[in-house]
Amino acid sequence: MGMIRRSEEMLQEIREHMRDGSGKVEISHIFQRHELGGKARLCAKITLQPGCSIGFHNHDEEEEIYYIMRGTGTVNDDGREAVVTAGDAVLTGDGAGHSIANTGDEPLEIMAVILLY
Repeated sequence: MGMIRRSEEMLQEIREHMRDGSGKVEISHIFQRHELGGKARLCAKITLQPGCSIGFHNHDEEEEIYYIMRGTGTVNDDGREAVVTAGDAVLTGDGAGHSIANTGDEPLEIMAVILLY
């Protein structure tokens, strides 16, 4: 199986106060769950404008990878806070939780992938 997805073909979604976070989250679904043959439920580019965040949430029976593509943010990875910038990655799963906030002055762009156990 092969597929090429053009950016203009990706499903765009906006969520307000995602996971009780601040502001809005822009989600560009690169591939949707039903298109993926592997054990994944999310493959998306997430954009947070300055001051916006995704609230703290747990990942049970799954793990989420955040790959920071642009901007600066603060991540809470199961109680440990750290500043993340372009090129950094975060892996959270097996019951642990995380949140992320754009603490910079430009959009924070994240590649997010959720893998199921």
